[in-house]
Amino acid sequence: MTDASALPARVPTTRHYLMCPPRYFAVEYVINPWMDPDEPVDVDRAMEQWTVLRDTYRRFGHEVDEIEPQPGLPDMVFAANSGTVIDGRVLGARFRAPQRAAEAEHFRRWFVEHGYREVTMPTKINEAEGDFAWTGRELLAGTGFRTDPDAHAEAQELLGVPVVSLRLTDPRYYHLDTALFVLAEATDSAPAQVAYNPAAFSAGSRRVLARMFPDAVLVREADAAVFGCNGISDGRNVILPREARGLADQLAVRGYEPVLLDISELRKAGGGPKCCTLEIRK
Repeated sequence: MTDASALPARVPTTRHYLMCPPRYFAVEYVINPWMDPDEPVDVDRAMEQWTVLRDTYRRFGHEVDEIEPQPGLPDMVFAANSGTVIDGRVLGARFRAPQRAAEAEHFRRWFVEHGYREVTMPTKINEAEGDFAWTGRELLAGTGFRTDPDAHAEAQELLGVPVVSLRLTDPRYYHLDTALFVLAEATDSAPAQVAYNPAAFSAGSRRVLARMFPDAVLVREADAAVFGCNGISDGRNVILPREARGLADQLAVRGYEPVLLDISELRKAGGGPKCCTLEIRK
């Protein structure tokens, strides 16, 4: 049995999120291996699951803004793909799939209308926080299926932060946020801590991650396959799909507080807690 007094003290930080209700949620096309238009989708259930996620953020003291969903854009609920915000600078999105292309302009307008002055749209394919993870010191950047490698250099130039490129190799984990998430951002006295599924990355990227994060939580395949790596952490409270119980146990041993939620309906389109959540860092 783990001695609770020996666990590290995990300190949460208040976050600011942007989310989009799944009012028009559907699986009408296939742009990732999780999508099957022949499998029925329950929009009411998707809305219930999304609402619980939003309310959980608020219960932990986080600020949540909402953008109005648009008919004909069933994947707009996955707000993480639509922007990267660091120090108040906003880098928008440019989607690879034409079915999602129109989402980028709706999110761009939201930022402009809410007073963000530095909003830049990318010239390269860039699926935002789907493939970008901020550690507090550097931006981890995925490529292999969606975001172009050239978008990594563009992000570094426009956001003014160092970028580390990582290659994804398993099509089930088509975005970085399905294979890795940040548990605790770096501080002046401590490095960042991440959790990731090694099997989702190329051999070279695995070596990079092992060098950068020797104390990382290595996610087992059973947990990765239920979108366990699509989690959200505020430094202590970690929101996970309810099926990722093995990962929850790993995190609890390290002093985190896992919160297991049902996202099964949203997963039918290849989404989870992080996919629904764009973080605004001011």
